[in-house]
Amino acid sequence: MAAGPAEVSFPGDKNRKKRIRMRGIKKASKEIQQRLDRNLEALLDDPEIFLPEIRAELGKPRKDAVAATLKEVDSVSQKRHDRRWLTKRMTKRRGDLVCRSLAGSLLAAGDANISTVSVYNSPIYGTTSYVRRGNGKQSHMVGIQNFTNPRMRLLVWDDHAKAGNWFFSWHGGFVCSGKEPKAPAEWVDECLNSASIDLSGDDVRWSRGLEKEVVESARITDSGWVRLSFDEVVVGITGSALAKTAEDPFIASVALGMMPPKLSAVARAEWMWRPQGWPDEMALPEEGGEKLDEVLLAWMNLALPDDKLARACKDSILGSIEEGYIAGSHWFAPDARSDFLGHLQGGDVEREALAVILDSLDGGARVRSDGVILDMENEVIRFEDSACHPVLVALWPEHGMEVLESMFGLTESEAESVHQRQTRRKQGFGAFLRELRASVSTAQRLQRLPWQNELLPSPLAFADALVRKATEDGISSTVALCRKAKKLDAAMGWAWLVVHDRTESDSWRFDQASRDKGGDWTPALAALWKAADALLLKDDLDAKSSYVEAMKQLAEASGTSGLAAV
Repeated sequence: MAAGPAEVSFPGDKNRKKRIRMRGIKKASKEIQQRLDRNLEALLDDPEIFLPEIRAELGKPRKDAVAATLKEVDSVSQKRHDRRWLTKRMTKRRGDLVCRSLAGSLLAAGDANISTVSVYNSPIYGTTSYVRRGNGKQSHMVGIQNFTNPRMRLLVWDDHAKAGNWFFSWHGGFVCSGKEPKAPAEWVDECLNSASIDLSGDDVRWSRGLEKEVVESARITDSGWVRLSFDEVVVGITGSALAKTAEDPFIASVALGMMPPKLSAVARAEWMWRPQGWPDEMALPEEGGEKLDEVLLAWMNLALPDDKLARACKDSILGSIEEGYIAGSHWFAPDARSDFLGHLQGGDVEREALAVILDSLDGGARVRSDGVILDMENEVIRFEDSACHPVLVALWPEHGMEVLESMFGLTESEAESVHQRQTRRKQGFGAFLRELRASVSTAQRLQRLPWQNELLPSPLAFADALVRKATEDGISSTVALCRKAKKLDAAMGWAWLVVHDRTESDSWRFDQASRDKGGDWTPALAALWKAADALLLKDDLDAKSSYVEAMKQLAEASGTSGLAAV
């Protein structure tokens, strides 16, 4: 009888071992096992070890959530060695939530070996391990089993905090102050000592960049600082110190030691700053004070990051000012526009352009640092940047035509092409305006010449073109034109080179006839250039007649007819 086919196995067979990864759990390291074993053993010995010290009068359990929890904790404590009872209690849907988690934790304390643990991961409180048993709330189990951690043990009381109770935890103690937020002095000291910003002093504390006298007297500084007042301690922190706490925010390092984490309940915050230039005897706008209080409240309740506080506080004040001028964080009175423009970084021509724009504005305006322009209901002009260029970049699309027409006298058609070109290029405005002024100035100077170039006969038109080119771009720029000239223009080009002593390296480019004619025309062309230099470059308007006479002499020397009278 023939043997049956041999068994063949393929990848993916059902009998193949599979590795399954469960989310939220992991194999406990030796260190984690030892820590949880110690905590659970201590919890089994004393199930009330995780409870806070009560420094308040509690009501009856039916009406007071804390009193109800304490009463049921006592009941669970008496049954802590009854595993069957604990198993039922940890899954029971009725009753106190904290005690449900406590029952599960006590049951875990009786396990011989803890090799697998659950992982608690919170963006605020961090990551830790715990043993999950029953249907208790995750955060409650974490707090009960990590009762030695001052922050984690607060998680047990989140629901009680929502009911209006206050809890304060630090390495040296754990207190419930009842319905009133009364921070223990020991808690304040330890939180400030372990804060993410190094503070000097004792009853008066200050960060780097401040001095005790400044904090004690609540003195205002140019850069600004925040003043925190507890019952017996005053703290001063600079904005620059807060800007460096991205990894470990200062306000969180203090507020997470209480539940709920609202530092505004036990401390008062003030922002010690006013805009530069603001008179000492003049009060800041009330609206700014209200917005400032909102910003500080959001910061103390963990809704605003440390590094955003200084900017937000300054904006709340600056945004409430209704008159004058603001550049960055510097304020100028309504009658101090020249001082305001002088404060801006940039050249005189840029300030002149901004002055034209300010004259054209109807009401207030705010130019943000991102280039957005906002119309203001009041009369204040506010530039968030203190430099002219970014402000001009923002204002140019809407107000550039006014600048071109007012500063340079350009017609609408001339201004439109220049405006569009600058809008696309965004060239540095200082260089752009200076170049444009030089160009417009030259064009206006050239209008002094008595003839339009296209109306002159050859080669007088070429002589006139050389004069114009030299005025705009200098003598050197005319050499190439002379080299490329033909026929009579070549002779005029040679005469031009002779007048300016530029013939040494270019004589071979011109034929003998051109050099001979050009040599005869040189005296008249020299007189023409002398008159042009006086008229165009030295602003001698009386030289116009000399220019006309020199052109007539050049026409006679070159045998050119058809020169129009002027």
